[in-house]
Amino acid sequence: MRAKAQLSPAPAKRHGILYKVSRDGQAAYLFGTIHVGAASFYPLAPEVSDALGASSALVLELDTNAELAYAHAVLAHGSYSSGGQIQNFIAPATLALLTQALHTLGITVASVQHLKPWLIANILMGLELQRSGYERTQGNEAVLLVLAQAQGKRVTELESADYQLALFDTLSAAQAERYLLESLRDLSDGSTLRKARATINAWVSGDTAALEALVPDAVGGNSMMSEFTRRVLLGQRNPEMASGIERILQGGKTAFVGVGLLHLLGDDGLPQLLSQRGYRVERVF
Repeated sequence: MRAKAQLSPAPAKRHGILYKVSRDGQAAYLFGTIHVGAASFYPLAPEVSDALGASSALVLELDTNAELAYAHAVLAHGSYSSGGQIQNFIAPATLALLTQALHTLGITVASVQHLKPWLIANILMGLELQRSGYERTQGNEAVLLVLAQAQGKRVTELESADYQLALFDTLSAAQAERYLLESLRDLSDGSTLRKARATINAWVSGDTAALEALVPDAVGGNSMMSEFTRRVLLGQRNPEMASGIERILQGGKTAFVGVGLLHLLGDDGLPQLLSQRGYRVERVF
């Protein structure tokens, strides 16, 4: 009788970027994450699993399981106070475009009219990714949280939902409307999906050239979204994240730090900033 062939599990692929940061016997691992994904992206590379296993804590931008904290942040920063409605803060032409985009998804303006334009824009972009098969439940943060909890590791945040949404809330009413208009345009012409796929494909491939091309694509041009990404989402946050990672390193325990992929790229990325502060930064893969 012929023996059945034994199927080996699919080998893990080296998706993304992993760094080791060290100085004076202190070390941390720095992993570039994507916030949405698909089941085919896993398992993570053995180097990532080994680094997490060797760490005492998982540190993320946000604990994505902390839904109550996010809801509070939306109420504080992403919603109009005193019964305000988006119809009163954007031009009729913008409202018409938004109504059409929402209608395509089976969503009424009334159901989101209490939300600010930038938050609606971010929600619409997230829904577009979901429609294309990319799920937050398959994002790196979600998977890392499951692994860390299974290993009984402490989970901490570099930032908070309140902090992140407060950054968007610094947009003036005119800037927030422009952010929404650009998002609606990008959704309509396919730019949103193109940029998202470029980021995801670069993460999947781990190709250095593809990864480095993401930064100019995200911050180039004079759009409100590019300017806000360049000035705030990367320009302001990267130095603050570097300081947070430095405090973790000074704590004396090895930590696994997972932050959005773009924060690790370019001349002002976290590896460069930490190297400038005197840390040894080695690319694991």
